[in-house]
Amino acid sequence: MSAGRLRPSIRHFSSSLPRNKQRVVILGSGWGGYSVLRGINKKDYDVVVISPNTYFNFTPLLASTAVGTLEFRCAIEPVRRYAPEVTFYQAWCDKIDFQNKKLQCMPATRPLDAEPTGDTDALITKGAPFTVHYDKLIIAVGAYSQTFNIPGVKEHAHFLKDVKDARKIRGRIFECFEQASQPSLSDVERRHLLNFCIVGGGPTGIEFAAELHDLIHSDITKHHPTLARLCKITVYDVAPEILGSFDQSLRKYTEKTLSREGISILTNHHVERVEKGKMIVKEIGEVPFGLLVWSTGLAPNPVVEAVTDVKKDPKTSSLITDENLNVITENKLPNPDVWAVGDAAQIFDMPLPSTSQVAAQKAKYVMKKLNKLAKGKDLQTPFSFENRGSLAYIGNWKAIYDRSASSPDDGFLTKETGRTAWLLWRSAYFTMALSTRNKILIPTYW
Repeated sequence: MSAGRLRPSIRHFSSSLPRNKQRVVILGSGWGGYSVLRGINKKDYDVVVISPNTYFNFTPLLASTAVGTLEFRCAIEPVRRYAPEVTFYQAWCDKIDFQNKKLQCMPATRPLDAEPTGDTDALITKGAPFTVHYDKLIIAVGAYSQTFNIPGVKEHAHFLKDVKDARKIRGRIFECFEQASQPSLSDVERRHLLNFCIVGGGPTGIEFAAELHDLIHSDITKHHPTLARLCKITVYDVAPEILGSFDQSLRKYTEKTLSREGISILTNHHVERVEKGKMIVKEIGEVPFGLLVWSTGLAPNPVVEAVTDVKKDPKTSSLITDENLNVITENKLPNPDVWAVGDAAQIFDMPLPSTSQVAAQKAKYVMKKLNKLAKGKDLQTPFSFENRGSLAYIGNWKAIYDRSASSPDDGFLTKETGRTAWLLWRSAYFTMALSTRNKILIPTYW
């Protein structure tokens, strides 16, 4: 079926009015999908969003929400803000049929006959699958946390990819202190409960370690002064250095700063397996913990891993796109009606980091292209990434800022540390907040 041919509209409950606009389906509500949703002209397209989450996660602030610096609502934006001009289905896409332009989906809501358990992870469906047709498709499903198939990680570790993860981590932190305050425990058992382990020395792991340190030395010390002295925070990484994407001098500064604050950095360490309350590290043996946060990179989304008839990276299984962000088919031709953005895709011969900045810029490009196509024009220029720098909070009102990979003629800071970088970090995330509500809430909580 040709891209321009129109199909009957999805039924909106009792409505069966025919559709007279092309249907754009957006898979995912992360940095890629939500950015397209915000900017696409809803008058020109019949827009459908399919995502297991009813909200957008402002991922750079998840570490802050996990320790209570910010409340959870500061890190989310509802997808249904754009209803009724946009159709939204809380569902997973299980299969993409590029030839017939249809998607096989499964509801991500609790079945009507399910018993209430209070566990948000129980939203695994037994509902009936359904099909959605598209004229234009944006694949922005993101990626999952990489576990490297290490036994026990999924069962006993916490991840930090979603506000639901942050809520669980916050609950576990305070649970550890309440358990450790019980009179029946020995000091050894208390130290085990208050041993906080972070696996992964990237920005997410380092920021969480820093935020946790701030929490312990500001709030926890007031209520549990004795227990606070028993706390230990350790970051483990298989790489020889943390923050591999940052400049060498910034890495050294971070390691020195964290060490001074009492946060241990153990590089070249390999986790072999994780059990309840302990993990086995090849270099040092058994490590008991009260909380384990796992942040070691990205694994492909199942729908991306399962998709066929397109080119994929042999190592990461992410979709390969051309310079216009169109998915490349197996016959090496770009699919003009399918774009892929965010962590689910990478541009051929243009390696870019898997960051929210890259995803948002790709989404903005696709959004502009779609809006021009609706008017019979086209965006002729290929996608170009503008590096605005990388930021990481390292605790105690200090941060690092790295833009050294940019052109030296840009006339802006290339590297910065300490309080100045912290001000950049806060101002950047404040200005990136999408809604007026969060632009007020975030500085208020800070």
